[in-house]
Amino acid sequence: MEIELDPQPALNKAGLVTALLEHLPAHSVLHHDEELRPYECDGLSAYRQCPLVVCLPDSLNQIQAIMRLSHEWQIPLVARGAGTGLSGGALPLENGILLCLAKLKRILDIDPHNRTARVEPGVRNIAISEAVAHHGLYYAPDPSSQIACTIGGNVAENSGGVHCLKYGLTVHNILGLKVLTITGDVLEIGGQTLDSAGYDLLALMTGSEGLLGIIVEITVKLLPKPERVQVILAAFTRIEDAASAVGDIIGAGIIPAGLEFMDNAAIRAAEDYIHAGYPRDAAAILLCEIDGGKTEIEEHSRQIEKIFQNNHADEIKHAANESEQQRLWAGRKAAFPAVGRISPDYYCMDGTIPRHRLTEVLKQITAWSTEYQLPVANVFHAGDGNLHPLILYDANKPGELERVEEFGGKILELCVHVGGTITGEHGVGMEKLNQMCVQFGKHELSQFHLIKDAFDSDNLLNPGKAVPTLHRCAEFGAMHVHGGKMPFPNLERF
Repeated sequence: MEIELDPQPALNKAGLVTALLEHLPAHSVLHHDEELRPYECDGLSAYRQCPLVVCLPDSLNQIQAIMRLSHEWQIPLVARGAGTGLSGGALPLENGILLCLAKLKRILDIDPHNRTARVEPGVRNIAISEAVAHHGLYYAPDPSSQIACTIGGNVAENSGGVHCLKYGLTVHNILGLKVLTITGDVLEIGGQTLDSAGYDLLALMTGSEGLLGIIVEITVKLLPKPERVQVILAAFTRIEDAASAVGDIIGAGIIPAGLEFMDNAAIRAAEDYIHAGYPRDAAAILLCEIDGGKTEIEEHSRQIEKIFQNNHADEIKHAANESEQQRLWAGRKAAFPAVGRISPDYYCMDGTIPRHRLTEVLKQITAWSTEYQLPVANVFHAGDGNLHPLILYDANKPGELERVEEFGGKILELCVHVGGTITGEHGVGMEKLNQMCVQFGKHELSQFHLIKDAFDSDNLLNPGKAVPTLHRCAEFGAMHVHGGKMPFPNLERF
């Protein structure tokens, strides 16, 4: 997949390195081939490209100098956190600077009374909860990669996690941002309060994928640890019954802290890897976590168990203690690397659908899996309909990656068709540019481009990502004609 860029004049790499070294120490400017290779991709390793140079600043002043140089020299700039992204959002440009923010990892302030923390973008997600645990607090969004992913990347992609059903995505758990524009100017957005005057630029920046500015400081909300937690595992012989149980739980007015789905392929992979105690022969399992006071937990546990029974669960297990709870969650959190042990490569999709369409969408994915002769392991946030089909393949087989991309594109377009969206938490990046053309029309895309132009008129920040050009969409639409027929004739449109 090619990155869309306006033609750029040939760069004097040696001159750029010299200019950067006026502001950064030598060990913070990487420019030799062997130094650049580790930065050629993010977690979506299907696309690889070495940057012109990598910068590793450790201060705000250094970042400002890099951005002003980028603007003055008209050199594209891509920001990178821990590189755990799964949509190619941090894929570098061969004629651009890769700005790595991993060294900015200080927790600047913790305010337990107001339940906030102020942190730099390179702070790991889980480190926030670890730092405030002694106050009885924690940071709610918990992506599966939370031991490695950074909060700056979480904001850029609007990450979620297994607890986003009850506690929301990143956008619902931050209060303020400090952002640098392409010219190095500082923007203070939001603050310590729940609301602020003017346009909601906080929401605009969250999920903007590095296209509008570089996030250099984040104020996050902290929550008190719940009084009690209960994890319930239910195993099903039929995927349809598991999917039905999800809707019944939400329909009963119960909002679990987490409600996760794993099919048999994911179950077996996780069990072989983690030994979490999952029933290996189940077609699907649901992991349901509820939290709150003792009375609330007991009442919801009874209701949920009855719902599982009514949906023909073969086995229902209540975790007996915290250790067992952690073991059950460990299998789910390790599902992605577990699947990586059974296949040379896998392609992780990320789309969101209405919960009541789960069964039919999963059936269609299974049918396509047979058609493309590509196995799929399903593991996802069932409570909010955020799907993560993992398409297994071997990149060394000629043409297989192209088939995987076509298959994955169909899944995302199906999500739109049934009333959903092409991303739940991974962002658009490089991976989903064509599907943006399916979800949005030219008028919406034009507004996106106007917003980009207001912040970055020279198109230097992460160019070619997240928002496709109208020309690209016109070409994609011309290639995507389905002979005048609905693309999914057997599925009712939302």
